[in-house]
Amino acid sequence: MAIKFQYNKTSLNNIGKQLKMRQNALPTLKNKESALRLEVRKAKEYSEKLIADLEASMKKYDYLAALWNEFDGGLISITDVDLKTVKVAGVKTPELGEITYQINEFNAFSKPAWYADGVAILKELSRLGIESEVYMEKGRILDFQRKKTTQKVNLYEKVQIPGYQEAIRKIKRYMEDEENLTKAASKIVKSRHELEEEEQYDN
Repeated sequence: MAIKFQYNKTSLNNIGKQLKMRQNALPTLKNKESALRLEVRKAKEYSEKLIADLEASMKKYDYLAALWNEFDGGLISITDVDLKTVKVAGVKTPELGEITYQINEFNAFSKPAWYADGVAILKELSRLGIESEVYMEKGRILDFQRKKTTQKVNLYEKVQIPGYQEAIRKIKRYMEDEENLTKAASKIVKSRHELEEEEQYDN
């Protein structure tokens, strides 16, 4: 990225401000990148744990497999999933709140005794499944922001900061050269003037 500048004091001051701003922001960006990297890993690990818990729970209830054929599928349904927004390392992410279920009434005398347990099991399994999805999405959002932060760190560190430093060097060198030329020109004019005065004096 070419940095536009002019060979004057105003441009030097502006570039100096831009450089300082990026140098000050860089440590914060690096901290954010580290924090996001950690949070991405935590979200991924927790999502995997929830999936493992779900699989373990389903295995645990394998013995009920034959009974599920008797279970009324319309007995329980999800009517609402409350998703909250929480900030993690400065990034808005979803978090699972309440899951609202609708449980239709059933006759406890005419239905099998395990129906109430079946409802509780389905609640547990659905919560694990939904929560693992939420954590997968949380991880995806955090990873996207981490990549953006990494890009910004690289832009500042590898492109803009060295670019501004080089521009400052060029402007300073140019201004020093100009000052030296002005001094040299001034000396020439002065010695010429002195020479002319001597010649007039001699005449």
